[in-house]
Amino acid sequence: MTDWIAAAAALTPQTGLFIDGAFRPAADGASFETIAPRDGSVIAEISSGGEADVDAAVRAAARAFESGVWSRADRRERQRVLVRLADLMLENLDELALLEAHDSGHPISDARNVDVPTAARVFRWYAEALDKVSDEVAPTPENALALVTREPLGVVGAVVPWNYPLIISSWKLAPALATGNSVVLKPAELTSLSALKLAELAAEAGLPDGVLNVVPGLGRVAGQALGRHPLVDKVTFTGSPAVGRGFLTYAGESNGKQVALELGGKSPQLVLADAPDLAAAASAIAWGIFYNAGQTCHGGSRLIVDERVHDALLEEVVKVGRSLVQGDPLDAATQLGTIASATQLDRVLGYVDVARVEGATVIGGRRVRPAGLEDGFYVEPTIFDGVDNAGRIGQEEIFGPALAVTTVRGAEEGVRVANDSAYGLAASVWTGSVTTAHNVAKRLRAGTVWINTFDVADVITPFGGFKQSGSGRDRSLHAFDAYTALKTTWIDLGDGSL
Repeated sequence: MTDWIAAAAALTPQTGLFIDGAFRPAADGASFETIAPRDGSVIAEISSGGEADVDAAVRAAARAFESGVWSRADRRERQRVLVRLADLMLENLDELALLEAHDSGHPISDARNVDVPTAARVFRWYAEALDKVSDEVAPTPENALALVTREPLGVVGAVVPWNYPLIISSWKLAPALATGNSVVLKPAELTSLSALKLAELAAEAGLPDGVLNVVPGLGRVAGQALGRHPLVDKVTFTGSPAVGRGFLTYAGESNGKQVALELGGKSPQLVLADAPDLAAAASAIAWGIFYNAGQTCHGGSRLIVDERVHDALLEEVVKVGRSLVQGDPLDAATQLGTIASATQLDRVLGYVDVARVEGATVIGGRRVRPAGLEDGFYVEPTIFDGVDNAGRIGQEEIFGPALAVTTVRGAEEGVRVANDSAYGLAASVWTGSVTTAHNVAKRLRAGTVWINTFDVADVITPFGGFKQSGSGRDRSLHAFDAYTALKTTWIDLGDGSL
């Protein structure tokens, strides 16, 4: 597809709630507009789920779970359906990518080449992993046999953010469904279109009615109703710390359901004086914060650099940032798209003023208005140099294409500054010494630490953080543990006589 703009104009996306195998309007008829960040236009009116709709979705999920149509299905059947879903995602690659790019402002080339294939791979990987995981036999006395088996939890509520809708949904849905759970997915109100298409494809793949339900809606209504529902056994959430803490409250005030949280980051890239290739480091640093317009929870938003290489490195980072092609997300040549919403745009631009008040040097930081797209939500790559790590620019998650640069002297101070954050999602260290790399990595308080690279990952490794970045892990085989409960079955074998 070459004319993505024309294709977007011709879109007729699903806009209803998907409950118990069918699309339907909200019970009270409520809806909300989903906006195209490229130009501020309205894409569609989406049904806005309320408490009654969440209740209907959860009860459908619970009925499906209790029926055993999926929860007790042979794992080979679950494999077949999820592999078919992965195939259908790739067969509908262009439509899914267009929905994702148009709704979120992510460049179409990234949506088509990264987001959709990655999400499809996640579904396929968990399906194929199902028969590679064994249960356990405990080391009992001779007169007993104890089996330790994994069973699905029941109904899982998944609440996902707007920055990578398909990818993050796949991280939660694939292992939850593979292990036999039923799921109610609440996508972010800014980006619900790809989730509704995914539900349609899941039904086509053969997922039974009620096993996957998708309820778009406002977080304070649909999200809270899901968090408080007594029939939900677990909530998995990716988003802001304030909302994440709210889900802990909802769980405590309802049925004590499990809660897994991934709550963002302020990830440091620590560049030491012996970094082997400053040009390579600069490229990774620039892409690590400017990719997806900086709307990445583990984006490398803090550059902590030894003073001996500060000037040379920063010059290269600026050069890479200025080389990025910014423009219409529906132009295949675009590398840097938009901020996801007008509200987030104002938030990002507000930090430019904060940086100046705090004494930082601002490089960039302006709103961009491309011809014909003047009402779009564009911000140029921005660098704040001379940042006091203790200030707001050093501590708060901006969630935009904004890099905070702080200078240190040596590895010891670098580690101290890198760890001086409420977050602990990811980090990197750039050094030519393998000894330094190991020692620094061990001391960095982060769920992922990269050495001489950044943001290289796959479903094979777990993802999550320390401190206020949350608890629990997405991805890898460990996710099977996150969506199952251990059951011990103890069998008395008598005295051993035949």
